[in-house]
Amino acid sequence: MTRAFTPIIALAALFLAAPALADGARPGASSRVKDLAGVAGVRSNQLVGYGIVVGLNGTGDGNVAATLQSMQSMVSRFGLTVDANALNAKNAAAVMITAELPPFAKPGQKIDVTVSAIGKAGSLRGGSLLMTQLVGADNETYAMAQGNLAVGGLGISGNDGSKVSVNIPTVGRIPGGATVERTVPTPFESSPAMMLNLNVPDFSTASRLAKAIDRELGKGTAYALDATTVRVTAPKDVNQRVAFMAALEEIRVESAAPPARVIVNSRTGTIVIGEGVRVTPAAVSHGSLTVRIKENLNVTQPNAGVNVQGDNPGNAPPPGGQTVVTQDSQITVDQQPARTFLFAPGVQLSNIVDAINNVGATPGDLVAILEALKQAGALHADLIVI
Repeated sequence: MTRAFTPIIALAALFLAAPALADGARPGASSRVKDLAGVAGVRSNQLVGYGIVVGLNGTGDGNVAATLQSMQSMVSRFGLTVDANALNAKNAAAVMITAELPPFAKPGQKIDVTVSAIGKAGSLRGGSLLMTQLVGADNETYAMAQGNLAVGGLGISGNDGSKVSVNIPTVGRIPGGATVERTVPTPFESSPAMMLNLNVPDFSTASRLAKAIDRELGKGTAYALDATTVRVTAPKDVNQRVAFMAALEEIRVESAAPPARVIVNSRTGTIVIGEGVRVTPAAVSHGSLTVRIKENLNVTQPNAGVNVQGDNPGNAPPPGGQTVVTQDSQITVDQQPARTFLFAPGVQLSNIVDAINNVGATPGDLVAILEALKQAGALHADLIVI
């Protein structure tokens, strides 16, 4: 287990053990504004719709009531009166359609949609989505979807109940399958100032972002409102805002060093130790205790001897006692010698990695060591378990 665990720790050391500069930034660690923040109000919107996929090869919903009712409602639009009980959805399926409407999308533009079965359909391969409205959170229609599905999965079943599935055959996509019908208004044109929201809130990064913008575009152009938002004065002329934002997004900013954190994934055993993790003097004793319990059954038969001819005519078995079964438990305790290692004052990440690797700790052991150090107040970092 030591060899399986060591690469995880070594990977953390490789990327994160480089010493930080005095101001917390590394040389060449600058990022563009567009990579650090987004403009408030300029965002995508989720759309959803309910529809029917037809043309399936016998892999549809069958007699699902909701699908039959949807089919009846669909054909009634064309002047046909059909009893829902007379329909069969063997070649049709009820589906939910989801899409993401990007910012500044204009009517007539195409967006991709994802189609997912919600009934008993075994596969959507070969199906076609009938025209469906896609609505937003305000229940207004923003796009119309229709088209042939591209399904990456495959599902085959036999009459005896056996079934083979490859990937997920009940979900498909329609590239460019929806047409935008309505534009979502944004404050880009009307707002007197642009609010830049950092992807990761940080006071130091917000302050550096404001200073970098002032340095490139003029003093007083930007100032930080809090750890997330930086207010940037925008040109009043709408025609100049696109060029202004294009220049603004290319400004490079040195991000502040992130907080010292130790991330533990309790399900996979993955442990990531971030830069800046420090410990105060502490001694850690690491050992293992193994307890083995072995159960044996002992059977005894009182007065069960060998028959001697003459003593018991007819070779009948002599009268004996009652059979007794007793349990014999053997408990063995095997405790490995405890291994102790010492953390000196101000020890850095590389020292932590070396000390833990030298004692052969497993991911579970490391979690226990980190939790104990945190409780003792020796670990100066946020311990986050996900």
